[in-house]
Amino acid sequence: MLRCAILDDYQDCALGFADWSVLENVQMRNFVEPLGTAGSAAAQLADFDILVAMRERTRFDAELLGRLPRLRLLVTTGMRNLAIDLAAARAAGVTVCGTRNVPSGTPEFVWGLLLALARQIPGEAAGVRNGAARWQHGVGVGLAGKTLGIVGLGKIGRQLAVYAHAFSMSVLAWSPHLNDERCAAVGVERASSLDALLRRADIVTLQMVLSESTRGMIGARELALLKPDALLLNTARGPLIDEAALIAALAAGRIAGAALDVYDTEPLPPQHPLRQLPNVVATPHIGYVTRENYQVFYQDAVEDIRAWLQGAPVRTLE
Repeated sequence: MLRCAILDDYQDCALGFADWSVLENVQMRNFVEPLGTAGSAAAQLADFDILVAMRERTRFDAELLGRLPRLRLLVTTGMRNLAIDLAAARAAGVTVCGTRNVPSGTPEFVWGLLLALARQIPGEAAGVRNGAARWQHGVGVGLAGKTLGIVGLGKIGRQLAVYAHAFSMSVLAWSPHLNDERCAAVGVERASSLDALLRRADIVTLQMVLSESTRGMIGARELALLKPDALLLNTARGPLIDEAALIAALAAGRIAGAALDVYDTEPLPPQHPLRQLPNVVATPHIGYVTRENYQVFYQDAVEDIRAWLQGAPVRTLE
């Protein structure tokens, strides 16, 4: 019998989103805790033939793949996973397959974070729940008339521009290869540079892919360009921002606040400053987490495994 592990199932829900029983002669197990270091992951996964990875929560580099002698099929949710070394997988004889996704969940979540930060919703809700003596605490910021700066006008960025217009906001966008035609298609202005966007925007949202060129693209210098009352959102990848510089800027009140769903280290350590700062809305990387998306992820994963067992893999990643 083959053994299949579902990884990083933090909500302990993966087995309920698909009918895994159709996989005959496949024994299932889900891991609800992070696997930890590469050595810990290798020790826990060495006896599995099939792995189902949740996005980029576990890094499959050449070292880890080389320590998984039984592994023959690696399924990742989504059709792109930069945490998987595809060349190393091929060299090890491991087939890698992906799944479809529901794209609407992430931009909806980004907009929810924006509203939560601007209107100080988490703190006010906590005050009501905890029976705080003061009925109201802060004064929120309205969105109408403000300028949203979108760094990265891909699928998510374009949808955010649509939302911004519905809230009577102006929109600036910038990325290294962005052109006027792409901006005009969604009715946004192209900023001449990242610096120009940071200086003008009231709210900045990062929607860039993490690469060597974008790692640390928002550092102390860039944070200093923001208005003192600016709000910063990052739901893309934590290392896009110099975390130490962001913490310093938030602690000193040099920017008004940040909403974050991604971090340098995930899960975020218990005593991390970003868990403590009062001008931070922090969530546990759940931008893509919806019932609709999980249903597609895991039903496609079952389909990927069945197809592979029948000798005709689908949605392979090369």
